[in-house]
Parts: sequence; C-alpha cells; structure tokens
Amino acid sequence: MRRSFQRLAATAVILVGMVGGAAAADKFITVASTTSTEHSGLFNYLLPKFKAKTGIDVHVIAQGTGQALDTGKRGDADVVFVHAPAAEQKWIAEGWGVKRYKVMYNDFVVVGPKSDPAGVKGMKDVIGAFKKIAASKQPFASRGDDSGTNKKELQLWKDAAIDVKKASGTWYRETGSGMGPTLNISAAMNAYTLTDRGTWLYFKNRRDLDILVEGDKNLFNQYGVALVNPARHPNVKVKEGQAFIDWLISPEGQKVISEYKINGQQLFYPDAEKSGS
Repeated sequence: MRRSFQRLAATAVILVGMVGGAAAADKFITVASTTSTEHSGLFNYLLPKFKAKTGIDVHVIAQGTGQALDTGKRGDADVVFVHAPAAEQKWIAEGWGVKRYKVMYNDFVVVGPKSDPAGVKGMKDVIGAFKKIAASKQPFASRGDDSGTNKKELQLWKDAAIDVKKASGTWYRETGSGMGPTLNISAAMNAYTLTDRGTWLYFKNRRDLDILVEGDKNLFNQYGVALVNPARHPNVKVKEGQAFIDWLISPEGQKVISEYKINGQQLFYPDAEKSGS
C-alpha cells in the first residue's frame, strides 16, 4: 500500500510539473515582422533581453511588410513590426490593428558593383540614380515581394517615371525573396539593388558590391509596431503583446535598440512616440 501511494504521489508530481511546464511554454507571442529586423541580427540581440525582463518568448515570422500585415489580418500574429508607414496607417484605419507606435529608423541605400557601370556612385539624388541605372540597362535586383523595401523601391521608380513592369525579366529582375537572399543574388549578378542599411551592415557575402548612393531624404526608413486588433481576432494575446510594444518604446527598450552595433556602426536609431498613431 505504501509503495502504491508513493507511486501515485510521484505520478502526481510529474503531472503537476508537466502542466506547469506547459503553462510556462504558453507564455509567448507571435510577431510578424519585416525581414530586415531578422536579417540585420537585431532580433537575436533584442529578444533575449526582452525575455529576461518579462519571461515572454517571441516567435518571429520574418516576411515582407505586406505579407506581415496580411498575417496580422488573418489573426496569425499578435503583433506586427514593419516599415511601410502608409500601408501601416491604412491597416490601422481598416481596423486590423489597435494603434501604431513609431519605434526606430535607419535609411535605405543603393548598392551595386564597385565598377559602377551606371555611373551613380556618390549621387545624393536617388531618383536621378534610378534614372541612370534604367538608361544604362544595368541589372537591378528587386525584392518583388511587397515588402517595405519593395514598396519604397517601386515608389522611387514611379517618381523617376520608369515603368519597371515593362522591363521585368530583362535588366530588371524580381527575386521574390527577403533582403538577405536578394543581396546574395545581387552579389552573384553584380546587380544594383535597394537595401536597408541594417541588413547591409550585417551582410557578409558582399563580393564586389558597395554602397553607391546614400544620404537622400527620400531614403528615410521608419519602423512601426502595432497590436493586432483583438476585436477582430479574440485569440490575440493582448497582455503579452502590449508588454512587448511597451518595452520596445520604453527607455530601456530604446536604449537596447541604440546599443545594437556591428563593427562600431549603429544599425537603428530609436524614435518612439508613446502616444501612437
């Protein structure tokens, strides 16, 4: 009888431990985010610090901004963290998200072969540079994935009055990939491309590529974060998701973002506004 009781007690302890472990494992959120926050290494640096502070795990779905917003629309994420302000504001206005908060910024740069056959090196006018690349018919690798970077790139082509749809498959190549893979393709092709600076600084396989165009105000790159609307999707983990947002825009989270550097170069600059938009 005593041994039976001991076995039952031991089984009870194991079951309690399993339940407790399952409860602990459930303390996570899913964040749909642009590939640049993943491919720049920012999340590898930032998320362990958030977990140490809150005990909340963050599962990241890294995809283009358009896809990330669609993931939020479907209720397959608790938070979106992206970089296409106009698309984000439209998404909020349509009721898919609760409130958008600015988190940080950096900039886009045009990279290309050091030999620079299009002759754009040192230009501060990105639209003028795009016109020269098109006129010279030098290969240009576009992400073509509805990401924030792709949206910016297409706007620049529009502003340059260049119809890249007509050029698709010739000098203009759409990779349908994230920023890291697109940079790999650009390096292999000696092609020009538009990239966020954070991913570029993290990128190792540069081969003959270099930054050729930077410093234009049109290359500003703002990141924002928002909670998916629980009124649309009751499964959204409101408390944990908002805790992540609050930490990102807090002095502590902003400090962590500012401290992330590669070879002494800062990748992102915090600019949180706690009122949201």
